[in-house]
Amino acid sequence: MTQSPPRAAAGAAIIIGAGDATGGAIAAAFAATGLTAVPVRRTAEALAPLTVRIRAAGHACVPIGADARDEAQMVALFDRVEAEIGPVEVAVFNIGANSPLSLLDETERRYRKIWELCALGGFLMAREAARRMVPRGRGTILFAGATASVRGGAGFAAFAGGKHALRALAQSAARELGPHGVHVGHVVIDGAIDTEFIRTQFPDRYATKADDGILDPEAIAANYVMLHRQPRNAWTHELDLRPWGEKF
Repeated sequence: MTQSPPRAAAGAAIIIGAGDATGGAIAAAFAATGLTAVPVRRTAEALAPLTVRIRAAGHACVPIGADARDEAQMVALFDRVEAEIGPVEVAVFNIGANSPLSLLDETERRYRKIWELCALGGFLMAREAARRMVPRGRGTILFAGATASVRGGAGFAAFAGGKHALRALAQSAARELGPHGVHVGHVVIDGAIDTEFIRTQFPDRYATKADDGILDPEAIAANYVMLHRQPRNAWTHELDLRPWGEKF
């Protein structure tokens, strides 16, 4: 198991779904602010490259393996971070689950799994974060949305259903938790992101990178940090991010 670095006094930023692109960039960005980054994926081993990168930059990172759909594991995650690292100042839900399929071919099992990844996991993270943040009167909870959060497309019945549910959760949480000092934000990421998947599966789209035609994970991450740092007299609840040439 990876050795944990010394405790950082500033607190922790938990990033659920810290993949190699956007989630990893968000973790690195919050680590650079002085928080201990706590990237989370199903296995801690998958987080090894990200952990090395963050620590090489001189920042604190404690990778943890956990399934966001499992209530007991989410409770244990927040308990561990609060006990071993410090107060959770930021909680980010970045699980995608974008897997298109015709409604005619969709199965109950697949639909349920996508809903669990998009919505149930977001609920469990938000609840556990809120239970720690509300008594302190501070904290930030951020959800990653997508084009499917605001409109369903052909072949995306499951994904759109899950993302719509996550957006509704974010809206309800913002209205309940805002008066307690907890900032809840929902980020609609509308467009292709600079990832290996886009590079290999959509080479024509990836070619627009040179002209800023796809989203840069580090630019996305900078907006998450900005949301966390907003004064409460001017909080943003929903922020949409897209390349300049993206239609909407």
